[in-house]
Amino acid sequence: MEQENDWDRDLLLDPAWEKQQRKTFTAWCNSHLRKAGTQIENIEQDFRDGLKLMLLLEVISGERLPKPERGKMRVHKINNVNKALDFIASKGVKLVSIGAEEIVDGNAKMTLGMIWTIILRFAIQDISVEEHNQPLICSSNSWKDGLAFNALIHRHRPDLIDYDSLRKDDPVTNLNNAFEVAEKHLDIPKMLDAEDIVGTLRPDEKAIMTYVSCFYHAFSGAQKAETAANRICKVLAVNQENEQMMEDYEKLASDLLEWIRRTIPWLEDRTQEKTVNDMQAKQEDFRDYRTVHKPPKVQEKCQLEISFNTLQTKLRLSNRPAFMPSEGRMVSDINSAWHTLEGAEKGYEEWILSEIRRLERLEHLAEKFHQKAAIHESWTDGKEAMLTQKDYETSTLSEVKALLRKHEAFESDLAAHQDRVEQIAAIAQELNELDYYDAASVNARCQKICDQWDTLGTLTHNRKDSLERTEKQLESIDELYLEYAKRAAPFNNWMEGAMEDLQDMFIVHNIDEIQGLITAHEQFKATLPEANKEREAIQSIQAEVQKIAQSNGIKLSGANPYTTITPESIDNKWEKAMAMVPQRDKALQGELNKQNSNDTLRATFATQANAVGAYIQAKMEEIGRISIEMNGTLEDQLTHLKEYQQTIMSYMPEINKLEGHHQHIQEALIFDNQYTSYTMEHLRVGWEQLLTTIARTINEVENQILTRDAKGISQEQLYEYRASFNHFDKVRGVCLVPVICRRLPNLLPIRGDGEFNRIMGIVDPNGTGSVTFQAFIDFMSTETTDTDSADQVIASFKILAGDKNFITAEELRRELPPDQAEYCIARMAPYTGPDAAPGALDYMSFSTALYGESDL
Repeated sequence: MEQENDWDRDLLLDPAWEKQQRKTFTAWCNSHLRKAGTQIENIEQDFRDGLKLMLLLEVISGERLPKPERGKMRVHKINNVNKALDFIASKGVKLVSIGAEEIVDGNAKMTLGMIWTIILRFAIQDISVEEHNQPLICSSNSWKDGLAFNALIHRHRPDLIDYDSLRKDDPVTNLNNAFEVAEKHLDIPKMLDAEDIVGTLRPDEKAIMTYVSCFYHAFSGAQKAETAANRICKVLAVNQENEQMMEDYEKLASDLLEWIRRTIPWLEDRTQEKTVNDMQAKQEDFRDYRTVHKPPKVQEKCQLEISFNTLQTKLRLSNRPAFMPSEGRMVSDINSAWHTLEGAEKGYEEWILSEIRRLERLEHLAEKFHQKAAIHESWTDGKEAMLTQKDYETSTLSEVKALLRKHEAFESDLAAHQDRVEQIAAIAQELNELDYYDAASVNARCQKICDQWDTLGTLTHNRKDSLERTEKQLESIDELYLEYAKRAAPFNNWMEGAMEDLQDMFIVHNIDEIQGLITAHEQFKATLPEANKEREAIQSIQAEVQKIAQSNGIKLSGANPYTTITPESIDNKWEKAMAMVPQRDKALQGELNKQNSNDTLRATFATQANAVGAYIQAKMEEIGRISIEMNGTLEDQLTHLKEYQQTIMSYMPEINKLEGHHQHIQEALIFDNQYTSYTMEHLRVGWEQLLTTIARTINEVENQILTRDAKGISQEQLYEYRASFNHFDKVRGVCLVPVICRRLPNLLPIRGDGEFNRIMGIVDPNGTGSVTFQAFIDFMSTETTDTDSADQVIASFKILAGDKNFITAEELRRELPPDQAEYCIARMAPYTGPDAAPGALDYMSFSTALYGESDL
């Protein structure tokens, strides 16, 4: 500190030097005072009251001085100056022959000496030449030609100085060029005049040193700013990449949820169709959805989970808070929506199959209803006219008796038709219960038949009463005609029923059902000999009538008075019935062949399904073993897993083959399969789970690689972590918390229960009693590596801001790359502190928000 004592030995300054010092020191003081919004004009006058002197010391030191006295009296000024001098002395500076009274009195030489002492302490003392580690020594003559100033600027900012164009014989131009460039581009005020330096034999050394120190601080600050900018760029790059991944996740999640939202209403639509063909068209649309539209969405869902896991790993590695997707877009929300979608799929498929069964049943019942109704209407045609005629009023006794017997036969026939009417009503009721689309016309026809049946019953009862009243006057009866009628009517009804049964449609779903129909048909054929005997007996009665009439010379009218059933009609119906028997045999045999074919389809599907089910189960178990027993580097493990994934994907043709068998079964309307316990839905879900499991395992290894590279973990450390984890692995990929945490002292020192509980809170935050390998390796890597922090980023921004508590957009654009500067400007909140300036930005809250310590 020899320079500090110069003022004791030399109280008289060279006038030229004094002028240079006055101008240089004034400019130097103003370069700091402007930070506080003030300046000085006359260095010996403006420091007399001590106020601006104390303010100058506060600005350059960054410390608070005692509160100044605001009085105007000399004692107040002396006290303020003494406070400033005491502060200077507290910094280890010896002030010799400089007293407060000289400063208050405006002693120029003492004032300049005091300012020089301040400059030495706060601007020059700590400057050292990097190569020799020696204090900065200025030779004032070496700066006279101006080349040194230009060289100093060109060394750090070659873009500002064209050094080769300078001439040593033109010092004024050289000096002015350096002073102007420093003031314009480096924010260093002009402290010297070129003419004064050139016109002086030996320029003032203190003025030169003061001005040169400003270059040191300017370039030193630029180097710190560059380092700070690099750190901020690194942090912002990580943050921008994470934000892009978040945006990609949000978009993919939104698209997938929107597709699910649009698809579920379609799957929940239960609009009924009128025909089986219409429902089969819906079934074909659903099959296209399953094979064409859904598989890409399964891939998107898997990719979404992988992206989410990768993003969370990157956030943990960069010491950022975990990513929380928008409300309703969590992985759990997507899984829940997917589960709802699969439930809707299952319900829709079951509904389609049940609707096809219902419509088949409806079509069968409708055809059966109209067939029975047509037969009944044909039978009832003319019956009302017959029952309302008055023919018995003019008939003879024998004719009345014949009419009465004929009526009794009709009653028998009517009773036999009662069962058919009840069947027609029962079928109509079932059609209504099954919501048949043309139920209105069925109900109308059924009501007409029932009303007509009631009318026939009433008319039958009335005619019988009339005939019985007339019978008392009539006695003769033809027993043979009556016997014929009584036996012919049931037989005729039996034949009509048999013909009806032989023409009846049937629907069966398995071999047992068709075998039951064949057995019933065989039983019916076994009754035909007895039926033929009854037919021959009925025909013999008519033959006996002819024999008696011929033998007794009776002239017959040609018609049986008791029945309209003739022997010819019985023979005709018998022949028709006999012709229908082989047709029925052929139809039953055809259905038996169809059911045998369906049984073959069941067996084919079952064989493939059992093979696929066993494959999926074996691969799921094998993946579990691989994830625990993998050896080699992580890259080798990843390659092995991807090859294993390709092996599994090569099995896809077998799945497609099974889908083909399943399609054949559905087209054949086969609804059960006794040869296998697997369903197509069960195998689809198992296959999707297998693909998802291998993808998750690959993603886990990728995240381990990402963790290793980001944290600098060696391959040997990963082996050690995996070996320790696998030793206590009770469930695949999960260890019990107490076991693994008590093992940690071998890898990481644990001091007491408090430290143990802290570790448990990190690796098992939910208190589940288990630890995943990813959580374990994240903890170990976090404990053994260093990461950026909010405080480090704040310190970097403070350097860029020139030690201010805020930063401006201009400073950000100057120090950072354009895209990252604009990124900061768009997200930084305005600074509202007491020292705020126009356009001030709050870099502290921005830095803490990057690490989740506040809201961005």
